[in-house]
Amino acid sequence: MIEIPTRPVSNATVTVPGSKSYTHRALIVSALSNGISTIVNGLDSEDTRLTRDALIQMGAVIRPDASGWNVQGMNGHLKPCASDIFLGNSGTSMRLLAGICVLGEGKYTLTGTPRMQERPIQDLLDGLQQIGVHTRSLHRPGCPPVEITAGSVHGDRVSLNCGLSSQYLSAVLLMSPCTAEGMEILVTEGPVSKPYIDMTIDIMTQAGVAVDRRGYNWFRVPGNQRYQASRFVVEPDISQASYFWAAAALTGATITVQGVTNTSRQGDIRLLDVLADMGCSVHTTADGIAVTGGDLKAVEVDMSAMPDMAPTLAVVAAFARGRTLITNVGHLKAKESDRLEAVVTELHHLGVDAGCSDSAMWIIGGSPHGGLIDPHNDHRLAMSFAIAGLKTSGVRIQDEICVNKSFPDFWKVFKGLYSQP
Repeated sequence: MIEIPTRPVSNATVTVPGSKSYTHRALIVSALSNGISTIVNGLDSEDTRLTRDALIQMGAVIRPDASGWNVQGMNGHLKPCASDIFLGNSGTSMRLLAGICVLGEGKYTLTGTPRMQERPIQDLLDGLQQIGVHTRSLHRPGCPPVEITAGSVHGDRVSLNCGLSSQYLSAVLLMSPCTAEGMEILVTEGPVSKPYIDMTIDIMTQAGVAVDRRGYNWFRVPGNQRYQASRFVVEPDISQASYFWAAAALTGATITVQGVTNTSRQGDIRLLDVLADMGCSVHTTADGIAVTGGDLKAVEVDMSAMPDMAPTLAVVAAFARGRTLITNVGHLKAKESDRLEAVVTELHHLGVDAGCSDSAMWIIGGSPHGGLIDPHNDHRLAMSFAIAGLKTSGVRIQDEICVNKSFPDFWKVFKGLYSQP
């Protein structure tokens, strides 16, 4: 457990690690490529190590170097895997790797933590079965652990329900160019979190793969393509930047996140617009993007495209005037925790009036008090609620090491916000 000191916060410039989402995708595309790829500024965290180690288990050779990783690709063909592939509670690893397993040989069993074994994957399994891939859930229906029989792709059309996760679509996109016939994908519901689809296609395009699309509901990927060995430079993670912009919002300081640009494809960049609507000043500098806190007021915002920002915004809203309403975030219930229920529960521990439905959350701003926060083993809750401690004393975070999932150096960077005595 860690108690957050409530001390003056200085104007600061901080550096956050590379994008977790881009790192997962760069590792996968590099592992499927036709040579040696380099990943620069990739995130080295619990989740990305799970993807890295799984790809090594499937036959990729991944070695660290001074700037990141070198990845020897497998030219679109995975090696057989006799032992189970453990993916912890990394939903991204589970869903994206379930898609590319079809490019291997024999049976692949993907498993994870007890929480992972509650998280849905049936819509992706249904899509794979449409192209002749035999899949099955080994315990709870529609959830991991899952068994996927590779080498049996027959067909080139998939209808995919992406109402719960855009990662189902990303999984099919990533494996499609390595199939003989390619793939036509029709999205029947969703997708939620649309910017993540743009990120997937961006990485695929960087590796020389052609993708045709009509918005977010129809995609065509020609077959018999090869991912070209490439040099991927991973941009800073906007999700991690959000905690420091939120710190600025609450304390009135000016905090710049280095290396971030407003042209990022990461959907979480839209949080800056929300903070501006709440009364903050947002400006681009030579170093990155800076936020200066102001007199905060409540907002109503559809966060379907940036669901990971909902806990961050909820904590900021706890200190804002009025009732903040966050809508279209039902997919948060299937994250590392049930983030809707968990965020509301922990806001109550700070004396904040808040509630949620199956798809929305509301927060009545005021004057939160200190309290003990259980992050529910969810990295985003730990980091979001830490920010509250900058404004109100007595905030304590249990299981603070859960931040290792995405930001192992979070507490070190966080400590640098305080004014020096």
